Amino acid sequence: MIEHGFKSVLFLCLSNICQSPIAEAVCRKLVADQDVSDNWVIDSDAISDWNVGCALDPRAMSCLKNHDISTAHKARQVTKEDFATFNYILCMDENNLRDLNRKSNQVKNCKAKIKLLGAIDSFKQLIIEHPYYGNDSDFELCSSSVSCCRAFLEKAH
Repeated sequence: MIEHGFKSVLFLCLSNICQSPIAEAVCRKLVADQDVSDNWVIDSDAISDWNVGCALDPRAMSCLKNHDISTAHKARQVTKEDFATFNYILCMDENNLRDLNRKSNQVKNCKAKIKLLGAIDSFKQLIIEHPYYGNDSDFELCSSSVSCCRAFLEKAH
């Protein structure tokens, strides 16, 4: 349960081993750099249950390491409780958005604002493409979600 007064964001993608844990780790670093970590609860989830309990894709881990960011995140699937406890659920593409909106309709006390992460930063790409079938440069593009996370944190203050 998230304590009252905290701001909270949940990043979400299909399997929680690439895009959303990268966004989570980037956002954690940004709030740590701003010395406001104590005010935030930041996590990431998957729509699917395919990789629950798995570590990040090694290419995602390598990408984060190249930016001096570390994480010990293990994949998990979004729950009904997440919709009731997080202030924001930010997803990577239209399929995630559609699935999230469908799931949120099944939650009586949904408080989360559900949006595309890419929609927050109007100067960048709306969709944060899934890098899994790509190469290292595709993971690097995914890590560009840093500008979206920065824009989100500015608007959430």
